[in-house]
Amino acid sequence: MESVRKAKQRLRNYPVLLGKCADKAAVYAACVTRDLNVQHHICDKEFKQFSECLQKAAKEMKTKL
Repeated sequence: MESVRKAKQRLRNYPVLLGKCADKAAVYAACVTRDLNVQHHICDKEFKQFSECLQKAAKEMKTKL
């Protein structure tokens, strides 16, 4: 049951991780919602920045995503 405990702890960390990357998340969300006809890969740059921010924040917190 140790794996379940660790998974629950990782899930509890998500709001903190998202809070640390709120600015990048907002930019990505704005890109996705900008147009009703969303094209595949149109917000790749914004998603990459958001993803890198999450990975960096997780590394600083010594946790996994």
